Amino acid sequence: MNWSDFYKSLFLLGFFSIQTNAGEGVKIATWGSVEQSSTHSDWYAQKALDGVKSTCTHTDLESNAWWKLDLMKAYNVNRVTITNRNGCCSDRINGAEIRIGNNSSNVFSNPVCAVVSTIPEGATYSYPCYGMKGRYVSVDLPGPTAQHLTLCEVEVYEEDLCEDET
Repeated sequence: MNWSDFYKSLFLLGFFSIQTNAGEGVKIATWGSVEQSSTHSDWYAQKALDGVKSTCTHTDLESNAWWKLDLMKAYNVNRVTITNRNGCCSDRINGAEIRIGNNSSNVFSNPVCAVVSTIPEGATYSYPCYGMKGRYVSVDLPGPTAQHLTLCEVEVYEEDLCEDET
């Protein structure tokens, strides 16, 4: 093997490997499809999974606004991270519920993993879900008050099953 082949191999190994730190799990959010209760202008649901923390989703002003990720199969979810928007309106995330479950037609019936009390503008917070199992991960703003739901990035991590090996 010459040096050129060696460096190509290193590049491909890095390109195709899944990056994870022990105890953090494997990022699985990019493996599914997304939708939201409504779409304001061109702030589509997919923007929460594009890997760019400066692009955001945005629902219309409505009660019970939600964003939902279909992972295509059930996973044991270790944690969910959410990146809030910069600039105005960073308080729109306050009170949001993160849910994990198998009900595709009614996100509000899936169990709650965590409630977002607040995330400072532009910040990313992580919420442990302790291995909750489900195919659908959603973020919603429950209640009768009309609100916009805005998410700039959502990351979902599967439990690192290698940790349990002895």
